[in-house]
Amino acid sequence: QEELVESGGGLVQAGGSLKLSCVASESIFSYNFMGWYRQAPGKQRESVAFISPSSNPTYSDSAKGRFTIARDNAKNTLYLKMNNLKPDDTGVYYCNKLGGESWGQGTQVTVSS
Repeated sequence: QEELVESGGGLVQAGGSLKLSCVASESIFSYNFMGWYRQAPGKQRESVAFISPSSNPTYSDSAKGRFTIARDNAKNTLYLKMNNLKPDDTGVYYCNKLGGESWGQGTQVTVSS
């Protein structure tokens, strides 16, 4: 059974930090590029960061220099450390493998100004 469980979101002031976690089933996680996505209110879901199976990261322009993606292959867990958060970072954050079609419930991140 494929499963994605995101956690770690919350309400934070601008300039603050959060660390998101995502536990995935092995069939999703193993040997796949994994990514974090976010969906802001009224907008389409967009990619934030990806990481290769060997932990090479790529970031969207908005995430570069502020966010760090990491993975623990032994635990099938994906992380996103977010620093210097801005109100535009507000949204529901999801994790998934590259090209994945089934989604978890996501975790809400709200950044107040």
